[in-house]
Amino acid sequence: MSNTPVVTRFAPSPTGYLHIGGARTALFNWLYARGRGGKFLLRIEDTDRARSTPEATAAIYDAMDWLGLDYDGEAVSQYERASRHVEVAEAMLAAGTAYKCFSTQEEIEAFREAARAEGRSTLFQSPWRDADPATHPDAPYVIRVKAPREGETVIADAVQGDVRFGNDQLDDMICLRSDGSPTYMLAVVVDDHDMGVTHVIRGDDHLNNAARQKMVYDAMGWDVPVFAHIPLIHGPDGKKLSKRHGAAGVEEYRALGYPASAMRNYLARLGWSHGDDEVFTDEQAREWFGITGIGKGAARLDFKKLDHVSGQHIAMTEPADLISQLQDFLDATSQPNLTESQVSGLMEALPFTRTGAKTLPQLLEKSHFILTERPIEREEKAAANLDDVSRGILAELTPQLQTASWNRDELETILNASAETHGIKFGKLAAPLRAALAGRTATPSVFDMMLVLGRDETIARLNEASQ
Repeated sequence: MSNTPVVTRFAPSPTGYLHIGGARTALFNWLYARGRGGKFLLRIEDTDRARSTPEATAAIYDAMDWLGLDYDGEAVSQYERASRHVEVAEAMLAAGTAYKCFSTQEEIEAFREAARAEGRSTLFQSPWRDADPATHPDAPYVIRVKAPREGETVIADAVQGDVRFGNDQLDDMICLRSDGSPTYMLAVVVDDHDMGVTHVIRGDDHLNNAARQKMVYDAMGWDVPVFAHIPLIHGPDGKKLSKRHGAAGVEEYRALGYPASAMRNYLARLGWSHGDDEVFTDEQAREWFGITGIGKGAARLDFKKLDHVSGQHIAMTEPADLISQLQDFLDATSQPNLTESQVSGLMEALPFTRTGAKTLPQLLEKSHFILTERPIEREEKAAANLDDVSRGILAELTPQLQTASWNRDELETILNASAETHGIKFGKLAAPLRAALAGRTATPSVFDMMLVLGRDETIARLNEASQ
């Protein structure tokens, strides 16, 4: 298999939102395939008809799309491949590597009760395993694979090392239920084989499944893919990640305003490392990512680290891309779209608004002075800075600003002179200016705001505030 092109897959069940752990699994598979010129495939494991919903399937597509994890070809529906899974079960039956089991639920339970009473293993051993087909009754049956009874099954795992399972711990797994429907354990193997998957990178909660799934590969004489079982993500308290730790689904992180590039970077570092590198680009991640860099211990979600990585990505993203991300964020959170003049103001302001912003909402908040329109709604604290004296000073400034050259040096000269004339420190003048220009107490520098807003809009806002 060494010269075979790499094929990885992500195979979520559409029973709810895309969990952050699932997103990381998808990312690892994507990085591994993309970094080696291979294929990354998507399979929707929708065999659980009671719990699979079209809405959950759509949520998976949306989350993958937002994260930028593009996959090759069409997504595969596991449910739609049921006839192929049945075909494989029947092939194993014909080859003698599987058998028809007619034991009823009552008989299986009686076997287990007797085993418990006698202190034996409760793993069910079917009396039909080696029965003569001539003795088969005309009754419902399941198809079971013949598990090895002695020795051990070894999974050569690329992350965990050799993992050994005593074959006396493996039962004859059901592949086809009595209603003729295939089980998940059979379907996964058949789909991975048919899709040409070379590397199965998934959460280590599937590690026990690997020993049972290997029985199907062996029964069919198929190549076993490289297994790589990655530790799960834990919350900051070291417990399995759940909703109580905060955002658990990908769409929640999107709604919180983390850029997709930051999420890819942060998720890549959850359980994988490349030296001490914390912040990197997609290109670097694709080049560096390898299974050998994945740790054996559980990764811990750290919101402070995520904020740091997010801030770095906001700082290093191309301006046009960042504006596009802001547009998408507003759209995703049902907020009004940006106007052309707002876009041009945001572009001009980015050198100072993005400094220190950790999320897109923080960037929008720092850009509030561009996005707000007259009449300006003022926060209570900001409005309090517009007393009679302050309004008088703002009114005096207007004629001077009308004839000024609109550059930082001249604006600084005029405003500093005004503060001096009134015997106040510049900070005392800056507070009513912030209230007038942005309606806020926390804003970028008043000079930066004035330069971006331009002469006409600045004067209009000062006039409005000084009334």
